[in-house]
Amino acid sequence: MFDPHQKSTGTGYTGTVALLAVAFLFIPGALMMSRPVGFATVSIAAAFSVLCLSLALVNWKRSSQLTIPSILTERERAK
Repeated sequence: MFDPHQKSTGTGYTGTVALLAVAFLFIPGALMMSRPVGFATVSIAAAFSVLCLSLALVNWKRSSQLTIPSILTERERAK
């Protein structure tokens, strides 16, 4: 099923998913658990969420520009 001549695409989206989880789940959850919530706390949480979203976008763009190898093998191309 897998041809040893094919190269892996190397797409690793684990980091992107982790950054999105931190931005959308962990930071708001930590903000809700911390009391009292003031302007400074909300500002810091928003800044870290934006930072995580920016890093996720950069990671996504870098990972999605990898090329996908052809399904044809070298032997099938030679025919």
